[in-house]
Amino acid sequence: MATCFIPRRFFLISLHSFHQHLHNSCNPFSSVSLSSTAKPNFSSIKMEVSEITEEAEARVDMRQKKKKIFVAGATGKTGKRIVEQLLAKGFQVKAGVRDLEKAKSTFTKDNPSLEFVKTDVTEGSMKLAEAIGSDSEAVICATGFRPGWDLFAPWKVDYYGTINLVEACRKLGVNRFILISSILVNGAAMGQILNPAYIFLNVFGLTLIAKLQAEQYIRKSGINYTIVRPGGLRNDPPTGNLVMEAEDTLYEGSISRDLVAEVAVEALLLPESSYKVVEIISRSEAPKRTYEDLFGSIKHPSPTD
Repeated sequence: MATCFIPRRFFLISLHSFHQHLHNSCNPFSSVSLSSTAKPNFSSIKMEVSEITEEAEARVDMRQKKKKIFVAGATGKTGKRIVEQLLAKGFQVKAGVRDLEKAKSTFTKDNPSLEFVKTDVTEGSMKLAEAIGSDSEAVICATGFRPGWDLFAPWKVDYYGTINLVEACRKLGVNRFILISSILVNGAAMGQILNPAYIFLNVFGLTLIAKLQAEQYIRKSGINYTIVRPGGLRNDPPTGNLVMEAEDTLYEGSISRDLVAEVAVEALLLPESSYKVVEIISRSEAPKRTYEDLFGSIKHPSPTD
């Protein structure tokens, strides 16, 4: 890999921006515990059973009603796979795309469950709300800027574009949001500022900082979110088993886009994924685990995160 030389001032801006925004307002869910020496609290037990039943019903409801999901960035390499997997599971999909002709050539098979909607996430929340529509139950954001000479592109797409989507959801009352982000977005705080991947991904307008600030906005929004941070994205079929860790844990590794899409769709189906940030890669030596187990093993962020 060629060495990238970044001006010192660029890194000072990066560090200043990270330290200025390293906070979020997610509140954890409280848990109910029973002491072995205390008398049984039957009302508490009844409440826990009720919550478990509600979770199971929500899971069945999402599968059986075939709800409509809006996918931003639907013609991208990851977005396309998300759309295909949603359709395969029986969901109706509203694909937000900038180029309708490209969308039609990307998805060549006619599918009555797939609708294309002209969408530009940089045009503001009002237009996005019209595109998403009141019939959408959730939004999956798989957008990404195209590398070029416009150093503001990451901020227009990855930051402001994501904020526009969140605000559109709030206007419509859509309370489920899944974001495809990236590992190393918080690389400076992790001590990974000299990591070649961190350097490379920040060359084009401090992309990772834009993504991190978008994540923080989502976490403060009150919307039920799942933020998925994949490692290096591969176009080949999945190999190995999925590794899922808590935020700011992984700093290397790669994963197939197909598997990223699968994680995003499973996040829709599983209550265990709510209000969580997960980092994912694949490893050949990793054990095979269910998605319930993987998402369930990730703790909710603490109040001070």
